Amino acid sequence: MAVKNVTVDNFNEEVLQVKLPVLADFYADWCGPCRMLRPALEQISEERTDVIVAAVNIDENPELADDYDISSIPCVILFKDGAEVDRSIGLVPKEALEALLG
Repeated sequence: MAVKNVTVDNFNEEVLQVKLPVLADFYADWCGPCRMLRPALEQISEERTDVIVAAVNIDENPELADDYDISSIPCVILFKDGAEVDRSIGLVPKEALEALLG
């Protein structure tokens, strides 16, 4: 499964209303660490069928960045059953992202 691009228009249905856990990557195109984190997120999305990986561009969706108090990027939030349960801020290795999933 590929990384899903999520916007304010489909955030509820793609992140909050799904049964599987969701790793939501809040990023910006101009952010170097965000670009460096993307391959790890893509690997997780390809390797695991028990999680959805979503990407939220904060420049295009500032409402979502505000709603989730995104002050530093990259910021990866783990959602389960529509609620935030954990988050990781900054460039981290793939293993740290997988640790969020338990």
